[in-house]
Amino acid sequence: MNSLSPLAGKVALVTGGSRGIGAAIVKRLARDGADVVFSYSHAKDQADAVVASVESLGRRAVAVRADQAVSADVERLVTQAHGTFGRLDILVNSAGVFVTGMVGDPAADIAAFDRQIDINIKGVATAVRAAAPLLGDGGRIVSIGTTGADRIAFPGVADYIATKAAVSAYTRGWSRDLGPRGITVNLVQPGAINTDMNPETAGHADALRAMTSLGRYGQPDDIAAAVAFLAGPDAGYITGATLTVDGGQIA
Repeated sequence: MNSLSPLAGKVALVTGGSRGIGAAIVKRLARDGADVVFSYSHAKDQADAVVASVESLGRRAVAVRADQAVSADVERLVTQAHGTFGRLDILVNSAGVFVTGMVGDPAADIAAFDRQIDINIKGVATAVRAAAPLLGDGGRIVSIGTTGADRIAFPGVADYIATKAAVSAYTRGWSRDLGPRGITVNLVQPGAINTDMNPETAGHADALRAMTSLGRYGQPDDIAAAVAFLAGPDAGYITGATLTVDGGQIA
């Protein structure tokens, strides 16, 4: 295997790959040699731009519109990813939504609460269940969590954190289920990362920067690098693990 292309010959599926952390993951996996299928919900122009970026690296990419909250969409996405390139080696669960709210708030948007659960928990579980029989032995599953699953520093985020904590528990359990086939299942927990949902120019950004050991926000490429490592050949004996990438935010 070319040391510069550790994922040569591999096929990856990334949910929520049209922007932010997901887009960075798609591009990094392609740079490491993988062909990539990724989902997007609405922004076709952004998805097309990611496809073009991957193709400029000499890899193949396919963008599939899918609603992560709809199980049938997720199942179709996984089946299409496998069928497009004839195999599936890597699944990255990156799609997610961030809905805040204080417990007991009479004005809480319950529909948004339900959709957050559908996307952040059920969507991930559906993707893994659909992918498990299609992944080759020695495959990789990586999900994106949050440092909040270890330490909640602010009020109003319990619902979101709970969804990510559920994926953390699933990760450990799935590692047991799939371990006999050599399939690893791991979680990457980002801290403050510069994305549309949490820009480094936001009003709260200075407070988050001050919480880190490095005194700065992370970038989507920082998370993509961690995912690429866990998806690669050097991480074959790492499973059921959580890799925190937060600049020391919860140190």
